[in-house]
Amino acid sequence: MQKKIIALAVAALASSAAFAQTNVTVYGVADASFDVIDISNSPSAANDFGMFNRVSANSSYIGFKGVEDLGNGLKAVFQIESSVGLDSTGGTIAARDSYAGLSTGFGTVVMGNLTGPTRALGAGLDVNAGATGIGANSGIIGKIGSTATNCGKSTTCTSAFDTRWANTIAYISPNFAGVTAVAAYVADESKTREGQDNSAALDTSRTTGFDVGVKWEGAGFMAGVAYNWFQVGNIAGSEAANLRLGGSYKGAWGSVALMWEETEAERIAGNPAGTLLTAPNNKQQKWGVGATFNIGKAAIIGQYYQALESDNVKNDGAFLAEVGAVYNFSKRTSLKAVYAYLDNEANAKFDFGVNAAGMTGSGSTAQGLQVGVRHNF
Repeated sequence: MQKKIIALAVAALASSAAFAQTNVTVYGVADASFDVIDISNSPSAANDFGMFNRVSANSSYIGFKGVEDLGNGLKAVFQIESSVGLDSTGGTIAARDSYAGLSTGFGTVVMGNLTGPTRALGAGLDVNAGATGIGANSGIIGKIGSTATNCGKSTTCTSAFDTRWANTIAYISPNFAGVTAVAAYVADESKTREGQDNSAALDTSRTTGFDVGVKWEGAGFMAGVAYNWFQVGNIAGSEAANLRLGGSYKGAWGSVALMWEETEAERIAGNPAGTLLTAPNNKQQKWGVGATFNIGKAAIIGQYYQALESDNVKNDGAFLAEVGAVYNFSKRTSLKAVYAYLDNEANAKFDFGVNAAGMTGSGSTAQGLQVGVRHNF
């Protein structure tokens, strides 16, 4: 009898634990590729690294998300999403979209490390699964060519507009006839002193800003607009803004996407420079087009993104071209092969947005071939 009581107690505990986890979903992506990269045409021969190869993790991640129904239409929502470095046994907890919040019929409010509508629109128009890999449009969009950051090999080299915002609160509207709106605010956590806004020596780590966007989806079509503004350093210091427009159509045959954006950066004299912010009152426009064509279980993908010459710097444009093929073994597992070519003009410093080539200086060319496997779980 005692053994039966113990067995029933264990079963009850196991049942309770299982019930507590019914609204929690474990998900993620394991994406690994073998890359062959070539850097050439640098103004300095010392920066022509030539050809090298590597294994890349292509934004692999693992996440946990859940919902609890609190009654009367109120729900608690959470997500914790972490990067996974398959190629280096590394990763960072909550480095990706991670938040807690509440949802009602009037919309959802979340707080944490968030993707804003500007980044989401750019990624949504990319032809690559997960908007990742050396051909991703993040190699061009959101940056200003002459002041783009020189990134190390295999690092993430996206613009500030295409990186998640920490210390952020966001409102996501309900879907009204296919229309949704998002408004996000980046909190000024690093402010330390009042009355010192014009001193370059203080508050240089401060970041504050907002990101707003509206998107419509229906009958296979999508159209969106987003505007992101942020400021670094003193409150009277450096700032940058991005206006992004785009749309796409998806059908049984494949898809097509178009995008245009303008990035503007300004630095007040005497304040420290940050990403994008070394030249005052500079603007640069970019545009891009992408398409996919389905052939049974396979698909051909391709896209072209170009940065036009900016307002204040000559020869700081660039283009990124990508072509590739994907074969879907199942709904969750695919084999892929892509070729990407990034060509900088003499004063431009663009690099691959994901898995940077590691170019230094200006005017370099990078090209690469990736062959890999992507699995969703």
